[in-house]
Amino acid sequence: MRLIVGITGASGVQLGQRLVEALPAEVTPYLILSDHARSVARHEKAKIYDNGDIGAPIASGSFPSDAMIVAPCSMNTLAKIACGIADNLVTRAAAVMIKERRPLLLAPREMPFSAIALENMLKLSRLGVLIAPPVMGYYAEHETLEEMERFVVGKWFDLLGIGHDLYQRWRIEEA
Repeated sequence: MRLIVGITGASGVQLGQRLVEALPAEVTPYLILSDHARSVARHEKAKIYDNGDIGAPIASGSFPSDAMIVAPCSMNTLAKIACGIADNLVTRAAAVMIKERRPLLLAPREMPFSAIALENMLKLSRLGVLIAPPVMGYYAEHETLEEMERFVVGKWFDLLGIGHDLYQRWRIEEA
């Protein structure tokens, strides 16, 4: 699987880093870091693109990507994607995913959400974009921040069809 991973904004970039670290070996990540997300460490198994490189292969519909996630997704990036503004590599790749009807997941990181942000999320959701903020699952009784992060990343993997064992699933009792 080829997964485009956009990391935007300065707050919450560790979730994007955790996501890349947790990817199974069969998933090849293609990283795009916004200027504000440069603090994320480089990873050996990821190809990292400059957000200004709008001519990168992943900006084309002919690039064989299977899905894209922007985690965290700044409100600026979300607004640009919702309005079709493709002025950097993250927003261009997202526009391609929407155009090609490929899975795109956005993980908005700011709260509270303004009415404008909510309208943008609704618009994108109606286009088939998955909107999945990093919401903790308290029912899972996490004890550490790392366990909470693993849960959030695991939920994103679930939505993208990526197999994992990042959190304990709800147990169904046999009848």
